[in-house]
Amino acid sequence: MTDFSPIYDILGLLPLEGMRLRFMQQALLALLLLAPMAAVLGVEVISFRMAFFSDAIGHSAFTSVALGLLLDVDPRLSMPIFGVLMGMAIMAVRRGSNLSADTVIGIVFSAVIAFGLAVVSRFNGMARNMQQFLYGDILTVTEDEITFLAALFAMMIVFQAAGYNRLLAIALNPVMAKAHGVRVAFWQYSFVGLLALIVTFSVWAVGILLVTALLIVPAAAARNFTRTAGGMFWWSCFVGLASAVSGLTISAKESFTTACGATIILVACCFFAASLVYARLRDRLRTD
Repeated sequence: MTDFSPIYDILGLLPLEGMRLRFMQQALLALLLLAPMAAVLGVEVISFRMAFFSDAIGHSAFTSVALGLLLDVDPRLSMPIFGVLMGMAIMAVRRGSNLSADTVIGIVFSAVIAFGLAVVSRFNGMARNMQQFLYGDILTVTEDEITFLAALFAMMIVFQAAGYNRLLAIALNPVMAKAHGVRVAFWQYSFVGLLALIVTFSVWAVGILLVTALLIVPAAAARNFTRTAGGMFWWSCFVGLASAVSGLTISAKESFTTACGATIILVACCFFAASLVYARLRDRLRTD
């Protein structure tokens, strides 16, 4: 495992000893991989107007955990599988009907949550095992999951390099993109599958209740900081990484000891508030 002691010294988190240091190292490494992935996809989620979609995938983790516990399947396996299937199902229904995207997502979202609640209510002891997934705990991430996140990070880089311009064209006008030879269905399904995987693993960091914020808030702040698509990409990465590292640092300090996921989102919201002030000042200077 990489030694992050110099970084922790700078952040003021030393001394950390034994297992706590190891958990913090793994959590930091996981966030360094997860935060920029969520931030980048968050920009595209806003462009595609799919914030509700990411929320539906995040909350489907509730049902996937319940099913995993019911069928004696590790939730770490049931969550990504069910999340990807959910994403593909929503996209298939959306493409195959005349209903609006929000309507389709709302119907599927409601059905999945209702099913998960029915399962949990049927087995009373299951509710206690759900709390970790509702609130998140990045300190429980394992080395195997970090390895998977690293592979997912590499996959996302390849996907963005090959499909960024195509996804941008689809976001602007899918009919025009198809007329120019873009395989709209392929890129939409690929995007949904990758998004579902990243949202599912984000649940470990911030929990089901806050997973959408991990995608949306850095991207929304980036939109206030810059007007260009490329600028949004890099600003979103910066806000996501800064929020993740700062949130982990603050939550680990003895004077705070707050939930890591909630602290990360609060820091991201502070960045968003700062971006609102910056955007207002910039617009005022332009009009003067």
